[in-house]
Amino acid sequence: MAETITAATISLSLKSSTRHSQLLLSFTSFPVLRFNSLNNPNFRSLVVSSSMSIESTAAPQKTSSKTSFLDHREGSRFLHFVKYHGLGNDFILVDNRDSSEAKVTPEQAVKLCDRNFGIGADGVIFALPGINGTDYTMRIFNSDGSEPEMCGNGVRCFARFIAELENLHGKKQSFTVHTGAGLIVPEIQEDGQVKVDMGEPVLKAADVPTKLAANKHDAVVKSELAVDGVTWNVTCVSMGNPHCVTFGTKGGEDLQVDALNLAQIGPNFEHHDVFPARTNTEFVQVYSPSHLKMRVWERGAGATLACGTGACATVVAAVLEGRAGRKCTVDLPGGPLEIEWREEDNHVYMTGPAEVVFYGSVPL
Repeated sequence: MAETITAATISLSLKSSTRHSQLLLSFTSFPVLRFNSLNNPNFRSLVVSSSMSIESTAAPQKTSSKTSFLDHREGSRFLHFVKYHGLGNDFILVDNRDSSEAKVTPEQAVKLCDRNFGIGADGVIFALPGINGTDYTMRIFNSDGSEPEMCGNGVRCFARFIAELENLHGKKQSFTVHTGAGLIVPEIQEDGQVKVDMGEPVLKAADVPTKLAANKHDAVVKSELAVDGVTWNVTCVSMGNPHCVTFGTKGGEDLQVDALNLAQIGPNFEHHDVFPARTNTEFVQVYSPSHLKMRVWERGAGATLACGTGACATVVAAVLEGRAGRKCTVDLPGGPLEIEWREEDNHVYMTGPAEVVFYGSVPL
């Protein structure tokens, strides 16, 4: 056990400790005492010089625990969430039904939505208690921390989230949702798709809002808008949030949307001074009167794979410009949506998927 001992008397004693066992050595004089762990793996090598009394470091004993670090998720510092996507437009869904105050601040939402340093999403959506007689209230913070009035893909994810919270699996169910854009009524179909009554489109220029002059009754339809020296034909529609829809430039050929440099041109539309509340912008290619293709630059989120309100605004604009009928398939980078602008009630109906990505908890 000992390699070198030159002292006449050595006394050893063990002392209990909450952290580890202590080995106490006392002696009168010897040059070196060296212990090793060859015969006892619980001891580490120790060198003791003469005229010293020290504590040996018995290896910490492993203590069994019935809990793991995962159990610590059940604290107020942790946010529990479910991530959903609607055609690739992804959101962090938070059960906020116990409070009318959002559990996450806009600044925290920015961090959570970061795709490198957070969860990664286009926005954070909160399911809050209903107001004004509605079943639920929906709020959303964009990935830049701004709060939009409404989100079409988000409301489909919201509906599926509520169905899961309320254990409505496999049932056709509808409920009323209060949003910043007013009353929204999603209905979960038997095949899992979500059909949403998006309400009436708003066409009055001042209510979109846009500073462009109305040129068709109170609406802005196929009006000219100069963006960085290029004149575009645009139609302005609000689906509770502002949209600028374009099918191409003045005197130019029809758009080939895949050829657009969206990251370059999108912000110039979003922040144009004719849109006092900024705007979402849809660039649209017409395949047929019932088939459109769209790319979107979303206000507060940038280029996304889908935008439900944008698809609705696109069909409304296509009808107003005489390019399409009232019922269309709209292809987005993330997949198709079915959109219908019904003449009998003037409401726009959107049908599409919403799917779970994963469940999780994250420290705030």
